[in-house]
Amino acid sequence: MKKYKIIMTGGGTAGHVTPNLALVPELLKENFDIKYIGSKDGMEKDIIKKANIEYFGISSGKLRRYFDLKNFSDPFKVLKGMLEAYKIIAKEKPDVVFSKGGFVTVPVVIAASIKKIPVVTHESDMTPGLANKIAAPFCDKLCVTFPESLKYIKDNKGVYTGTPIRKELFDGSRLKGKKVCGFTDDKPILFIIGGSLGSRAINEAIRSSLDELLKKYNIIHICGKGNLDSKYKDLKGYVQFEYVSEELPDLMNAADYIISRAGANVIWEVLALKKPNILVPLSAKVSRGDQVLNADSFKQNGYSLVIQDEELTKEKLIEQLDILAKDKNKFIKNMRESHGKNGVSNIVSVILEAVNGKKSN
Repeated sequence: MKKYKIIMTGGGTAGHVTPNLALVPELLKENFDIKYIGSKDGMEKDIIKKANIEYFGISSGKLRRYFDLKNFSDPFKVLKGMLEAYKIIAKEKPDVVFSKGGFVTVPVVIAASIKKIPVVTHESDMTPGLANKIAAPFCDKLCVTFPESLKYIKDNKGVYTGTPIRKELFDGSRLKGKKVCGFTDDKPILFIIGGSLGSRAINEAIRSSLDELLKKYNIIHICGKGNLDSKYKDLKGYVQFEYVSEELPDLMNAADYIISRAGANVIWEVLALKKPNILVPLSAKVSRGDQVLNADSFKQNGYSLVIQDEELTKEKLIEQLDILAKDKNKFIKNMRESHGKNGVSNIVSVILEAVNGKKSN
């Protein structure tokens, strides 16, 4: 079988990186040689290197919708990144580029297009993010997680694939998860996921509620980089992590209930594992509102309870948790009846079509 070469790109948050890793086993089965382009100092660098994938770092600038003095300097970083990406692509000669979004991907996608390399992108959220909007004219196909998203994609480039979910997520062990946390009793486990960068609102609401919550639950808290609180280091029944990777499948499978931000990747993983959950979407006041749309879709389908960021208080949190515990079987039933796709095989099929299309031109 002929060996293909793919360059993957994506970065800034874990949500732009872990879906790429979900594709790796299937790509290897299809005989792909995999390389990765990310930012020079981004969080994706360590994640990708741990996966033993060759990593190239380029300059990247943030794309902002608001005024910031960096808006004057960052375009030059993007231009520098494009030149760096162009040199890498010219040297590596990939058959295809796959982009998962994030600011670092824009120069990579544009450079690939200039070199006439097929580009496949993936959008996790309901509406395309700014990086994917900019990349859209330069890509061949844009895969989407939600079928409703197709109406936002022009030129017949949209393909409904679902989102890639890591196979190892389904192989997690509840017993191993409890052991990692040192939980020895049979209290239900509440898993808090604030995102790879953390959530101050969720962190504060959880920690202010610990006296009440620990009466009923053991708690696993992913609080984000730099957000560990030494005050709670030895608190029985409460374990905090900045970020987890290898342990995540075990911790997810150990959880009875999940409280999470509403990034598309994590909520589809929660849905795949059928975990009763409360979503706290990042406010539209400080974002483009994609998490609000994601959470609303899950609420409408009966998969989740939702607390808006501005309404998150200790009292509201405890009230909604009580409702979730009481109605957990209803939520599990709704999730079992969902038609959500694990997009791994679908996305790899689109990538192969792009490669074969190139070969026939």
